[in-house]
Amino acid sequence: MNVEEIKSRLSRLESLHSAFENKFPAIYGEKDREALLETVKALHTLSREKLEVAAGLYREMNGVGSYAEAQAKELYRNEHQMKFRLEELLSLLSRGDYDSRVKLETAMERLVQFHRVYDYAVRKALGELTSEVEGMALLAGGEKEKKVPAGIMEELRKVKTLEAELGTLKRFLLRLYTHPGDVHKVEAALRDWHSRGLLWVEARNVEKLSGVADAGEILEGLTLIGVVEKKMRGGEGVYRHRSYSPG
Repeated sequence: MNVEEIKSRLSRLESLHSAFENKFPAIYGEKDREALLETVKALHTLSREKLEVAAGLYREMNGVGSYAEAQAKELYRNEHQMKFRLEELLSLLSRGDYDSRVKLETAMERLVQFHRVYDYAVRKALGELTSEVEGMALLAGGEKEKKVPAGIMEELRKVKTLEAELGTLKRFLLRLYTHPGDVHKVEAALRDWHSRGLLWVEARNVEKLSGVADAGEILEGLTLIGVVEKKMRGGEGVYRHRSYSPG
């Protein structure tokens, strides 16, 4: 494992992601088909390079440790999905028939919806991988290459996880103190989705139903205190209230 190579790939991904995010808003409200096509082409070029770098990063992280490797895999999966969705748009924009025009709006909606999850997931994975690599560099003691013991990396991961959970809990308690009604609204919305037959609910759906901004932050806090369960699905967290028992 080459620590410096990993750091270089992470730095390149951060730069590409910033460029991608700066370009992405140009698709909103663009009515001119040719202008939209050019924007999507530019985004696809960035996305393709991001996927290549993410694939190389995943190969470098292979065997480093369960957590770091999982983050690299998640990053690669999100980049692969974004590239796929952009290619779907390119295919529709390159055609001029009625069927493609009908499908274009739906494809755009899917892309925008995925982007809401994508940006957060990519930034989170890059941040956590950067922290992991900083730990590797410290343990490597200046050597260009060093196999960091998986046990040590796992202990470092636990410390960082605890730090992140403490930050989440502090934000949740502050919100519970200043806006207790928001917490109750989020819980009620989650139960409401369950009553409609949805077992695992995405944060954005809870936010939409409850009208509470950043409902995901509250759901994370409720998860930490054991009121809500969470699992990952398609790179996104989904939640279930522990009081809910299906059927």
